[in-house]
Amino acid sequence: MHLQRIHHVAVICGDYALSKRFYTEVLGLAIVAETYREARQSWKLDLALPDGGQIELFSFPDRPARPSYPEARGLRHLAFSVADLDAAVADLHAHGVVTEPIRVDELTGQRFTFFADPDDLPLELYELSQRPAP
Repeated sequence: MHLQRIHHVAVICGDYALSKRFYTEVLGLAIVAETYREARQSWKLDLALPDGGQIELFSFPDRPARPSYPEARGLRHLAFSVADLDAAVADLHAHGVVTEPIRVDELTGQRFTFFADPDDLPLELYELSQRPAP
């Protein structure tokens, strides 16, 4: 087996309209398809990432909140690479999104920060630059 890349990440959201706005208007992801599935009473929104990967948003009724703090087992966070972390953080702040202070990865020397989506899913911006590792 030879895995090539991540095809998609699926996210179940609590407020579909709020999450749709966040991922399209704040993060700037393009809508590929939007489908309402009557049998499941669920929306499915396919969003495109620039590298061809996708994020799928689902709106299943009455789903429990996922524990996050302290961190539970399972997917820890979803990270997006950016070329200019300062500009990306400024854009998030302009949309009213709170970010953690920018930190430096002690293993790679790259800068990163965390923020959350409307359901408190931890998201990360990771700056890919030519900075040398410490």
